[in-house]
Amino acid sequence: MPASPAVVGPSAPNAGGGRAGAPGLLNGYVPDDTYKLRVGDTVSFQILEDQIWDTLNAPKILVVQDSGEIELPYVGRMMAVGQTCNQLAEKIKAALEKDYYKQATVVMSMNVASPILGRVYLWGQVQKQGALDIQINENLTAGQAIMRAGGFADFANQAKVKVIRSSTGSDGNKQMQTINLDMKQILNEGKTTNDIVLQPGDLIIIPSRLINF
Repeated sequence: MPASPAVVGPSAPNAGGGRAGAPGLLNGYVPDDTYKLRVGDTVSFQILEDQIWDTLNAPKILVVQDSGEIELPYVGRMMAVGQTCNQLAEKIKAALEKDYYKQATVVMSMNVASPILGRVYLWGQVQKQGALDIQINENLTAGQAIMRAGGFADFANQAKVKVIRSSTGSDGNKQMQTINLDMKQILNEGKTTNDIVLQPGDLIIIPSRLINF
């Protein structure tokens, strides 16, 4: 179901008709009301009470920055990544009513979803170290990421590639998982079923092989 604008505040029951923006459509993907914001997304933002003294009060288009934050009027930076528009609107409302408004009605909706799902990082014996983007609806494997980065460098130990993955445990703490991959088998011998699909934030480490002189 396409996302409807999050309207949070005393005027919410009567504000539904003032939709500020439509969700972005990318490769057939439409964010819904459970969609959690990501870096690069743009949202439409409005405080209805501002119409009292500003009849033009057009919605503002805000971008989720690389830090995961958005820059808001009055309250400044606020973390947006991982939250729905409704969750974020609730937090903005609370911040506004703490210092600036007696009552605030916040209207927030998706404007355009970023085509980038996230980034993975390559380090070590690969031609181009650094970050690679994962597109929406793309199943990027470790092998494909290495090829996209120009392939292995001269002294790569292809049989000892590691993928370091961070996840959140049931206790809320960060956990690190190490996945060992034999890329020599995967890429040179065609055993692609041993490859893995990468997740945003994965670190791919390509170590050096021992050199005997």
